[in-house]
Amino acid sequence: MVGIERSDESLRLRATLASIAPGTHLRDGLERILRGRTGALIVLGHDKLVDSISTGGFTLDVPFTATGLRELAKMDGGIIVDKDVTRIHRAAVHLMPDHTIYSEETGTRHRTADRVARQTGFPVISVSQSMQIIAVYVGETRYVLEDSGQILSRANQALATLERYKLRLDEVSSTLSALEIEDLVTVRDVAVVAQRLEMVTRIAREIEDYVLELGTDGRLLSLQLEELVTGVDADRQLVIRDYLPSGKTKSPEALLDDLGLLSPTELVDPAAVAKALNLTTGDHLDGAVAPRGYRLLAKVPRLPAPVVDRLVEHFGGLQQLLSAGIDDLQVVDGVGELRARSVREGLSRLAESSILERYV
Repeated sequence: MVGIERSDESLRLRATLASIAPGTHLRDGLERILRGRTGALIVLGHDKLVDSISTGGFTLDVPFTATGLRELAKMDGGIIVDKDVTRIHRAAVHLMPDHTIYSEETGTRHRTADRVARQTGFPVISVSQSMQIIAVYVGETRYVLEDSGQILSRANQALATLERYKLRLDEVSSTLSALEIEDLVTVRDVAVVAQRLEMVTRIAREIEDYVLELGTDGRLLSLQLEELVTGVDADRQLVIRDYLPSGKTKSPEALLDDLGLLSPTELVDPAAVAKALNLTTGDHLDGAVAPRGYRLLAKVPRLPAPVVDRLVEHFGGLQQLLSAGIDDLQVVDGVGELRARSVREGLSRLAESSILERYV
């Protein structure tokens, strides 16, 4: 999957959504509660702090089951389970969180759930009897679960969008390869490819969230997503490494982070993308730039990454690599005659196919 940096609270929310996704025992129990038209307040964690704000009820310490959760929800009060959702510790508990903790919730159950989540740090689930919704509270975040059918519909729309963007990405990537071989690359060409890679990454992140929330219902969607985004992470790194300005202190990872901070409006502007990648400081996008050769060398079969690094370091640029003979290539540590021939033939085939794709 596409790697994305997320905040701690976002990661905790994702972990909680995974624990209540369709196919899990907890989700089964929650749906039984909804069908039974009763409410529930469930704390997903147990420690001394939780005990200190809990009064009354029953100490159970029994294995967690969906049917058991449903039966215990018939009683008033909260249910406390362990963070791994394997045991039910207490039931029919009166939870008394700090009343000074700010909450925008108005209903008693939801307000209590919000405050308990903020005070204890554990996720809290509130099932509304009147509204027939399941709300999850993680830290300061409130998330309402949706029906799998609605999520799947939105996910399929996002997947169709991703397919279109991926097709466009493949086109501009092929164009960039041909321009690299002809030594005609401009800042604009690089910015457009980086822009499309970031767009695909953002759509993939959205679909990953859908897959997570769908649980077992999202298995097919997960396979389709994996097929579409395989190699995108590597391509993002390679583009940055190919055109990383000399003398800049920022790493490729830091530049990708800067690109990820662009707003949707900024992302559609090649000048903003180029600026985020330190390719230019203004709106001048027609300046020539030269690749180091990482992208094309990565397409040569069975060429280890350390060898790629040494080749780029030795020759300094793609044009020098393209003009290097077998004897020149063998000077590089780790490149024998067979590997030199493989590199030479691989680059030649890539050059021929890229130019043919562009002009035929």
